[in-house]
Amino acid sequence: MADLMEKITSLAKRRGFIYPGSEIYGGIGGFYDYGPLGTELKYNIKNQWWKFMVRQRDNVVGLDAAIIMNPDVWKASGHVDHFTDPLVECKNCHLRFRADKVGKECSECGGEFTEAKNFNILVETYVGVVEGAKRKTYLRGEITQGVHVNFQNVLSSTRLKIPFGVAQIGKAFRNEITPGNFIYRMREFEQMELQYYIKPDEPEGQKWFSYWKEQRWNWYVSLGLNKQNMRFRDHAPQERAHYAQAATDIEYNAPFGWNEFEGIHHRGDWDLSQHSKFSGKDLSYFDEATKTRFTPWVIETA
Repeated sequence: MADLMEKITSLAKRRGFIYPGSEIYGGIGGFYDYGPLGTELKYNIKNQWWKFMVRQRDNVVGLDAAIIMNPDVWKASGHVDHFTDPLVECKNCHLRFRADKVGKECSECGGEFTEAKNFNILVETYVGVVEGAKRKTYLRGEITQGVHVNFQNVLSSTRLKIPFGVAQIGKAFRNEITPGNFIYRMREFEQMELQYYIKPDEPEGQKWFSYWKEQRWNWYVSLGLNKQNMRFRDHAPQERAHYAQAATDIEYNAPFGWNEFEGIHHRGDWDLSQHSKFSGKDLSYFDEATKTRFTPWVIETA
C-alpha cells in the first residue's frame, strides 16, 4: 500500500496535478498545492457538483460564507467543546498520533504511548490591529455553520418554502494530528456541502435522509466510479458526531483501505436551535399553509 501511494503521489506531481505545499522550503505537513491539471480537474468536479446539486433543482440555492466568523459561532455549534480527536504521544520519540489510528506501540520506534487525551482540531487565528488586544477566533473547521447563521437572510431574500436547501463550496481547516494518505487527510481542504431544511417530523426525516443517500450515490456513479469500490456504512450511536441523530458514510475502497468519501447526516434542529440560543435571534420558520412556526431539521450531505 505504501509503495502504491508513493507511486500515485509521484505521478500526480510529475503530471502537474498536485505538488507538496511550499516544497522548496521543505514543505509543511498536511498542505498541498494544485498544479495546472489539478486545478482544471478540481474545477470540473466542483462544476459538476454545483450543476447536480443546485442548477438542476428549483429549491436549492447557493451561498459563499466567510472563512473567519465571530468566535461565538463555534461555541454555539459545539466545536469549541466537542471538535476533538483522541491524541497519544510516544514516550520515547515524542511523536504524536491519533489514538484510534495506531496500535499499542509507536510505529516509528516501538515505544509506549501515553494515555489518550482529547485534542481540539480547530485552527486558531487572531484579528485586530493592536498587538496584545487582538481577538482570538478560528479558521472554520467546516463550512456548514456559515449556512446556518445566514438562515434568516436566505429566507427573507429568496422566499423559499420548506423543504429547501443551501449549497456551498469552500475551504475548511483542521489541525489534524496525523495528516496523511496524500490529499485524503489534509489540514487545509475544500468541502462541497448541502444543508437541506425540512419539517421537524420523523417520517419526513427518514424520507429525506434516504433520498439524499440515493442522490449522492448516483452522482458518484454518474462520474464513472465503480460501484464495486463504493459502499454505505452507518455510524453506530457512539461514533456519531455530537449533532447527529443519524449518519451514513459513502466509503471508497482506496489503496489504504475503505475510508469515508462523503457523509450524509441527520442533524435534527441542533444547528438552528443552538445559534438561536446563543445569538438571541429567532431562527424559526413560519409555515403559511399550516399557520405554524417551528425550527426546521437539517439533512446534510458533506
